[in-house]
Amino acid sequence: MAESEWVQMMAGVKRRIKADGEKLMLVEVRFEAGAAVPAHSHPHEQISYVVSGRFEFTVDGKAVIVAAGESLHLPSNVPHAARALEASTALDAFSPPREDFRKQ
Repeated sequence: MAESEWVQMMAGVKRRIKADGEKLMLVEVRFEAGAAVPAHSHPHEQISYVVSGRFEFTVDGKAVIVAAGESLHLPSNVPHAARALEASTALDAFSPPREDFRKQ
């Protein structure tokens, strides 16, 4: 699959599917400084790799700063949120793939 078009997730946050397989999906997410994704959970296991910038992730109620070149594992069904401390880009890998992202 070729890269998808950009999808506006919420104010200051957009994403596009970079690669989509049978059991794994890779998504590029770009945040403007200060933009945030509110707390949520999903059945997908997720690994976030920060390409540029810095994020404050809150995972199961605990805050952690993740900067460019670092990654974070988010187990299935664990509540998490993200806020960009500056303009930032991340690559998120999901297993299984996000069917909801495929439909948008």
